[in-house]
Amino acid sequence: MAAIEKVKVVVLGDSGVGKTSLTYLIAHNKPLLSPGWTVGCSVEVKLHRYKEGTQAQNTFFVEFWDVGGSNGHRNTRNVFYQPTHGIILVHDLTNRKSQINLQKWLSEILNQDSSNPTLQHVDVDPEQFLGSTQIPILVIGTKFDMAEEKQKKNQYRRLASSIAEQCGSDEIFVNCHQARSLAPGTSNSVKLTRFFDKVIERRYYSRISPFPDKRRQIPSYMMTTSTPLSSNRPPQYMSPRFYHMD
Repeated sequence: MAAIEKVKVVVLGDSGVGKTSLTYLIAHNKPLLSPGWTVGCSVEVKLHRYKEGTQAQNTFFVEFWDVGGSNGHRNTRNVFYQPTHGIILVHDLTNRKSQINLQKWLSEILNQDSSNPTLQHVDVDPEQFLGSTQIPILVIGTKFDMAEEKQKKNQYRRLASSIAEQCGSDEIFVNCHQARSLAPGTSNSVKLTRFFDKVIERRYYSRISPFPDKRRQIPSYMMTTSTPLSSNRPPQYMSPRFYHMD
C-alpha cells in the first residue's frame, strides 16, 4: 500500500489566542477539554480528501504545526518554519493587539529570520500573496463567543479583514469550545476545506512551490494505485513528534 502524501500548515499567533484548542478542534472534530501552553511546537494531523466528489479526488494528510507564541523563544522557533506549505494566522477576537500582531507573525515566517527584532515592523508586500506562487493563508479569529456585543463582533470582523484582504485570504470566526463552529456544511467548514485544497494544489500541482522541500515529490496516485477510501486497512503514516525547547 502506497504511503499518503502530506502537506505542512504552520499555525501562528500570540500566546493565549487558542491555537492549540483550534488545531485540536480541526483535527479531531471535537473540543479540547484541558488545553495547555505550547512550549516549542506541537503537531496535530488530519486526513483530508482533496477535491472531494470530483474526478480529481485524492487523500492527503494535513499536518498542523502549532508554534508556541512566547517571546522567549523568538530566536529559535524559525526552525519549525521550513518547509511551509500553508499558514494559519490566529488571533483572539477579544484582544485587539493579537490581531495587530499578525503582521509581525507574517513578516517573521516570510523573512525566515526571527532573530532580527526589526522584522516586527516590516510591512508585508501584498504582491507576495498574488499569483500562482502564493503561500495559501487563512485568518482565524477565536473566542467568538466571548465577543459579547454584536457591535463588538462587527468591530473585530473589520479589523481582521485588513490583513485577510491584504493577503487575499479567507477569514473565519470560531468558538473552539463548540464543535458546530466547524460543522460540515457551514461557511466556516467550506472555507477551511477550500484552504486545504489550495495548500495541496500549490504543493503538488503547481510548477513552483513556495518554501519547497529540497526535492519535489510526486503524488502517490501518479506512481501506483492508492488505497481506496473504503479500505479497512489504515493508511500508512508516521506521526510527527512533539518538539520542545528547554
